[in-house]
Amino acid sequence: MKKVLIVMCLLFIPLKVYAISASSYIVMDKDSNRVLEGKNINDKRLIASITKIMTAIVTIENGNLKDKVKVDERVLKAYGSAIYIEIDEEITLEDLLYGLMLRSGNDAALVIKSYFEDKKIDLVELMNKKAIDLNMKDTTFLNSHGLEENDGSGNMSTAYDMALLMSYAMNNKTFRKITSTKTYVTKTSTKKYTWYNKNKLLKNYEFCNGGKTGYTKKAKRTLITSAKKDNKNLIVVTLNDGNDFNDHKNLYEKNFKKYENITVIDKEKFKIRNESFYKGVNFYVKDNFKMLVTNEEKNNISLNIILNKDEHFKNNQVIGKAQVMLSGEVMHESDIYIVKKSSMNKKSIFQKLKEIF
Repeated sequence: MKKVLIVMCLLFIPLKVYAISASSYIVMDKDSNRVLEGKNINDKRLIASITKIMTAIVTIENGNLKDKVKVDERVLKAYGSAIYIEIDEEITLEDLLYGLMLRSGNDAALVIKSYFEDKKIDLVELMNKKAIDLNMKDTTFLNSHGLEENDGSGNMSTAYDMALLMSYAMNNKTFRKITSTKTYVTKTSTKKYTWYNKNKLLKNYEFCNGGKTGYTKKAKRTLITSAKKDNKNLIVVTLNDGNDFNDHKNLYEKNFKKYENITVIDKEKFKIRNESFYKGVNFYVKDNFKMLVTNEEKNNISLNIILNKDEHFKNNQVIGKAQVMLSGEVMHESDIYIVKKSSMNKKSIFQKLKEIF
């Protein structure tokens, strides 16, 4: 009888299972943009202040961060979260970005928009163009801050699209520096500011290295974060999630444990064997390609080489594709370049002089 009771007790020991609260969520491998986990990843939803990731990266790429911006009456349209800048105050564009990302300043978002307006540039138009460039097919921006408009409409996107955006933005050194900053101190023409990052994971989760919070009554809580552990780079997006910070942490721990980062294409070792059409040439790729895989998936990865036959090719011309396949599905494509071996051995005049002297 005792043995039966012991068995029954073991059956009812609770397992460590986490239920994600979000209406939509995604876990993405930043290095390959592979979706590792998710739910409703392509559902269009209001995104609130995680909009500001696009505002920031477009500003970094199109503005001069050392420019001083004079705050004018256009800032009076701002409401909600703010850094409390005042009319006639002069502040650098870089400082505005810190206020935008760390404190989610809607006033900073409007002043950045004004900066571009003065240059006859439509910031929101740039944001939507960038979304197209990044293949964010289900994203539309109406403003630079993420608040809903008077008619209730707002910036719309998906968990998948926003993960693509964060993956792209984290490749930018300036963006990485800003989004990973926990505390920022600066002085404008009239005031000194100290801003603390609203992204709690930067302090509460040692592997977090960036992110952006968001909230409106209609969108509810939205959150994007990124984290790095053991050379694994993950991005998590949650939309309408009342337990977002805990969900992000649990998703990171689960997926860091589950996946291994492997180099599938090594540019230093890249070779094509048994190729019969081209003679006296070398093939190369410009970048390494890494992706996260489970232990079981390793045996299902293959490289499919597709070469064009061109008798009149030029050196350093794209001559084909290297496709990374996982269980028959194309996960990535790298351009393959061609160069004649004879041209690789030719030394420039500069190289010859350098050897002489």
